[in-house]
Amino acid sequence: MDKDPAGKISLQGFFKDRKATDPLRGKRLSAPTSERHVEALGFPGVRLSVDQADDALRSAADRLAPARSLIGRDEFNILALSGGASGGAYGAGVLTGLTKAGRRPDFAIVTGVSTGALIAPLAFLGPAWDERLTDAYVGGHAAELLSFRRLGTALGPSIFKGESLDALVETFVDQEMVDAVAVEHLKGRRLLIATTNLDSQRAVVWDMGEIANHGGDAALKLFRTLLVASSSVPGIFPPKLIDVEVDGQHYQEMHVDGGVAAPLFLMPDALLHWRNLGPRFRRGRVHVIVNTVLDPSTQSTPPGVASIMARSFDTMLRFSYRQALSLAAGFCSRHNLPLSVASIPSSFEGFNLLKFETDLMRRIYDAGVEQAMQGTVWTSAVEEQSLWRGLFKKQVPSHAAGTGVIIRDEPGPVGIEVPLEP
Repeated sequence: MDKDPAGKISLQGFFKDRKATDPLRGKRLSAPTSERHVEALGFPGVRLSVDQADDALRSAADRLAPARSLIGRDEFNILALSGGASGGAYGAGVLTGLTKAGRRPDFAIVTGVSTGALIAPLAFLGPAWDERLTDAYVGGHAAELLSFRRLGTALGPSIFKGESLDALVETFVDQEMVDAVAVEHLKGRRLLIATTNLDSQRAVVWDMGEIANHGGDAALKLFRTLLVASSSVPGIFPPKLIDVEVDGQHYQEMHVDGGVAAPLFLMPDALLHWRNLGPRFRRGRVHVIVNTVLDPSTQSTPPGVASIMARSFDTMLRFSYRQALSLAAGFCSRHNLPLSVASIPSSFEGFNLLKFETDLMRRIYDAGVEQAMQGTVWTSAVEEQSLWRGLFKKQVPSHAAGTGVIIRDEPGPVGIEVPLEP
């Protein structure tokens, strides 16, 4: 990159003839007008859109039907992992801390978005993979993700190149992992991640176990590509092009961070709605790990452009996560599922989701481990009519006579309100 005599990067040098190296500037076919018949090329039945029509939801339920064999057991646990970039170290710490404390549930369904998608396969495979999970987040591998040595092409799709994120995923997602996911998939468990399809402006949920079950190099490649896509923050990292087939024609969809459309998700309602499984979920539980700070923090915002943009972005994200949790609480209330939520404590100092320094990520990780081992990691989300009143409130376990609400005991410090059974 050219520099002026003072040693500063010049705009002329920054914009100098670098478009030829941009792989996303190739010709793509026009986007299909409907996602109803879109399939990943060579991988039929591995994707669904979260807002598809009724017939597509029935199809989704059929694909997820093997999980029904797990429903109704004494323990049926769902784990949802949110985005949060470097805050993913918190989720890694929570899971390894729960293992050390002997309190880690066996999860029948694991979902992930963004950095949560990167955690999801390792969380899905259980404690035996904790060492790899820990190394991924605190082993220093992420420190170069936003290095100026990784600057992308001018007028290209992102500020930073994608090679560093690709390399990070390739390091920890190998054939052994994908084969292990396939084994668990055949038992009826489900691993789901979300990406955002920019062409259709919809969230797409991917059945990663079904992809793994296909086997071979193509499955490993698609598995990795989707994890990178789900964690590719628009503008920061380049999007991923996914090969799909639409009515016999091939097309490349542009996918980015799943958090753009869905900060977190539990599972398709189709699994419950079309198979009338709600009553069998009474012995289930939903766990949500939010890899960021939820509570507002008061501080003086410097008047500079960068500070204002960063503060606004952080505020927007916190409200989107709070709203997503409110929706999750509504889902759990409808299906009589207790909901436990973990998030980076508001007392944590210096958190910045776009800072990948190893020391900071280690502190975030340690915070998760400490909470899990002390038994203080879970709180209970309560659906509120207004987010302005706050998402969390403490309750004393009791029966609220005449209110149509029962307060159920939780393993954590608070209880959850759910409707009384008829």
